[in-house]
Amino acid sequence: MTFKAKLMDEAGVHRALRRISFEIVEKNHGTDNIVLVGIRRRGVCVAKEIRDNILAAENVLLPLGELDVTFYRDDVTKKTPSPTIGEKDIPFSVTDKTVVLTDDVIFTGRTVRAAIDAIFTLGRPRAIRFAALIDRGHRELPIKADYVGKNVPTSLSEVVRVSFPAFDDAPISVDLYSVN
Repeated sequence: MTFKAKLMDEAGVHRALRRISFEIVEKNHGTDNIVLVGIRRRGVCVAKEIRDNILAAENVLLPLGELDVTFYRDDVTKKTPSPTIGEKDIPFSVTDKTVVLTDDVIFTGRTVRAAIDAIFTLGRPRAIRFAALIDRGHRELPIKADYVGKNVPTSLSEVVRVSFPAFDDAPISVDLYSVN
């Protein structure tokens, strides 16, 4: 892969996630019955920062869970020959809640669809919303993020890489690469 451009630096990522946090509160008329569920791996970092932003602004600590969607993917046999049900760390009921799923990048929509399937195995939420730091287009399913940090039109020969210190040996950033 060849580096093409820095799409967001650490300050830009924090600004985008702060804006998403405020949008979540505004569009839901407060924080009642909202729960956050981060899609593992980097979606959990996104959810944690949104939770912290809402805590700072509203003095409310939203419930936060983590979801591994590997087993629920429709392309699971291509990616993982012997899938197992992924771990769910969701220590609360999703029934009658507004579940805000979070991820770093939305691309085809397949990961979000898998996350929705996984959420429905836990109960029947009042609503499911989706927040993505980056929307790079190229949807294969009719899925749209409700909250987006930045829209980045890409070609299929490009890759968006989001770095978080929890998983990467790099500072928080969003970079664009071309696949050779």
